[in-house]
Amino acid sequence: MKSNIFKISALALLLVGTFGCQKGDLLPNPNVANENSTIPASLLLNHITWSFYKGGGFVDKAANAVEEDPFGQVMRWNQFTTSSNAYYRGANAYAFSNTATTYDIIRYVSKMESQAAAQFNSANTIYAALGKFFRAYSFIWLTQRLGDIPMTEAGNTNIFQPKFDTQHDVYKNSLQLLEDANNIMSTLITPLNSSTAVGGDIFGLTYLQWQKVINAYKLRVLISLSKRADDNADLNIKTQFAAIIANPAKYPILSGNTDNLTFKFNATVNKYIYNPDETYNLFGNVSKTYLDIATANKDPRTFIVATPAPAQITAGKTVSDFSAYVGSDISLTQAGLTANDALGMYSYVNFKRYYASFVGPEPLILIGYPEMCFNIAEAINRGWLTGSASTWYNNGINASLSFYGVVNGQTYTIGNREGLTLGTVTLNTTDFLNNNNVVYKGDNAAGLTQILQQKYVAFWQNSGWEAFYNWRRTGVPAFSNNGPGINPSQKIPVRWQYPVDEQNNNNANYKAAIASQYGGNDDVNQLMWLLK
Repeated sequence: MKSNIFKISALALLLVGTFGCQKGDLLPNPNVANENSTIPASLLLNHITWSFYKGGGFVDKAANAVEEDPFGQVMRWNQFTTSSNAYYRGANAYAFSNTATTYDIIRYVSKMESQAAAQFNSANTIYAALGKFFRAYSFIWLTQRLGDIPMTEAGNTNIFQPKFDTQHDVYKNSLQLLEDANNIMSTLITPLNSSTAVGGDIFGLTYLQWQKVINAYKLRVLISLSKRADDNADLNIKTQFAAIIANPAKYPILSGNTDNLTFKFNATVNKYIYNPDETYNLFGNVSKTYLDIATANKDPRTFIVATPAPAQITAGKTVSDFSAYVGSDISLTQAGLTANDALGMYSYVNFKRYYASFVGPEPLILIGYPEMCFNIAEAINRGWLTGSASTWYNNGINASLSFYGVVNGQTYTIGNREGLTLGTVTLNTTDFLNNNNVVYKGDNAAGLTQILQQKYVAFWQNSGWEAFYNWRRTGVPAFSNNGPGINPSQKIPVRWQYPVDEQNNNNANYKAAIASQYGGNDDVNQLMWLLK
């Protein structure tokens, strides 16, 4: 042991002699940035956009983070798919508990803003504008899950127990952040740089596309406040929504799928979630919630997402028969789903399309044009602004069809759950769009239901929690609920509990927040201000 110590000590002396280091020079790691380091703003944006793609709480796996990828747990809770085998595909139960957070993004945004201001000698940079957007997104992501949250004092290094802002104020402040972000973008964008890519952005958007995304996201936020549109005059929800649509020069919005904020998979580092390396890919059923809408409307996207149920083919139905596509019910017990699946009762996820490629059939939409169209149609239907809800509704449907590669008259190959060919169908968008269930019924309750159902169908495997949040807000579509497979209470929760760290480190403010909102009980079934 003494010999080893001597050898190590001698090596240390040799290094000091060779490089002329002082004792203190050996302590800092030159590869680790400190508070006074200069870090390119683009490098910080790279981290922020990656965390944004991965969903809130990505860095802290212990904080119940759920990644918002295709075919993951979120998509089961959106009732797009159902697991018929928990061992291979995870559980279906809505096991909401202590939420993850997005404070990691906020920390990096603060550093990006300060670094950009110093590096560009200006407070109005592309990074400042995007910082405001990511702040708004992060706070809204969290308040949607909890209700009141720390915002105005969050991130202040001198305040260790930040006060909670009301959910009303979180939305008010976030809408202002988005307004400020758009205004900064307007001062930055010129004909010369509008098509310039933003350094560090993993999504590859240009300056102008980012401005469009910011405004499309603001429309999402405003429509999510529909329950509060008539009793909170200071938020100007309807007025703000109408102002964006009325002034495209000031508020450019997405003009097509090419403007979508998407994450593109690749065959090396970021492979598509299910791919040829995936071994157990036979236990993902398409949900009844999705297929009931698609098959009733004779929607050609039925053939895109699903295989026919084996028992239906055995009974003599053809692959082109919409009634051969049967969804599984997430409210059933896992044992019941497994037993029914063994009998061939359910449709599976389309193996040929979703399991056979390393890059996937389409990128992952985070904020997209189809959703924006439906949001505008909903606002017109609700009377928030004038215009043709029918036009925007049909724009949303056609954009979704295009995104999934549906072409009228196209011959499409149908496979079974292993990808073996069963036959072909001819995709017919004309009959679908002329279906009585699909033709817009007007600016009334029936028309609103159509808008919300088609928005849901367009959310298939994209946009994170939006399908769930839209159901939670409107009740459309009719989610499977009140069954033993949902959770022990047999009821889908409508919120999460506060993070454990918040309870431990900010207990007084935490207790005051749940007392003022939920009668002192951090209950996942209680309604927040947003939903009352």
